[in-house]
Amino acid sequence: QVQMVESGGGLVQTGGSLRLSCTVSGLTFDDYAMAWFRQAPGKEREGISVISRGAIATDYSDSVKGRFTISRDNAKNTLFLQMNNLKPDDTAMYYCAARAGAYQSNSWRYPQYFSYWGQGTQVTVSS
Repeated sequence: QVQMVESGGGLVQTGGSLRLSCTVSGLTFDDYAMAWFRQAPGKEREGISVISRGAIATDYSDSVKGRFTISRDNAKNTLFLQMNNLKPDDTAMYYCAARAGAYQSNSWRYPQYFSYWGQGTQVTVSS
């Protein structure tokens, strides 16, 4: 059974930083491309970053590029998202997602592209 557990969310002031983690079990972690999505109340789930199986390739949405960094530790089956210079618009539930194999640059932003999901961790940025 696949389990994906996010942690590291919380309340932070504008300009602050958080580091999210996603610990994965039940699948061969380094066979999967991994991504972070977020969803604010009343909005669609948004793909914000993706990383390839071997961490060679990454991609970001324009909304977080230059502020967020995705990484992974395949030895520890863990995905990370370092979030710096946080803004109130970053307030959302953050989810990790997994897809077997390579990711496609024109597809990874869509939730249906991914097979497995965590339950989410809340990030709230106060102004």
